[in-house]
Amino acid sequence: MTKRTAFYAGSFDPLTNGHLDVLKGALAIADSVVVGIGLHPGKTPLFSYEERVALIERSAADELAGDAGRIKVVAFDKLVIDAARAHDASIMIRGLRDGTDLDYEMQMAGMNETMAPDLQTVFLPASPSVRTITATLVRQIASMGGNIEPFVPSVVLAALKQKFPA
Repeated sequence: MTKRTAFYAGSFDPLTNGHLDVLKGALAIADSVVVGIGLHPGKTPLFSYEERVALIERSAADELAGDAGRIKVVAFDKLVIDAARAHDASIMIRGLRDGTDLDYEMQMAGMNETMAPDLQTVFLPASPSVRTITATLVRQIASMGGNIEPFVPSVVLAALKQKFPA
């Protein structure tokens, strides 16, 4: 039997409970999930690549228990389809929060299918409890001293408190 590998791409700056929700869904349909951290030379992330890897790995260990071993975290700086192929993925995971996400993701899925018909895009809707969470809003709230505890795993909360001491 062929193992199904999914590729879940994003900036994960920082990892949120919404990302974890989608990751749990991906683990339900794939044997392994490669979390691809997109690196963009024109953007300066809050957390370095190494910090994001550590936060994802520690959060997975804390929140996903035995399934954490089915996750691998990598970097990519080219097309997501090339990164997915490089890691033998046959599925690309995309999380959806609302209709705006769907419109954008449908365009991307169409373009990706044209370039890589061997890769199947799978949309996973966010659970209602995490649907409103975005990494951008988490960073903004944290930078202004707001309570982000409901939005991020505990290790990410601690890391954000170090970046934005009260």
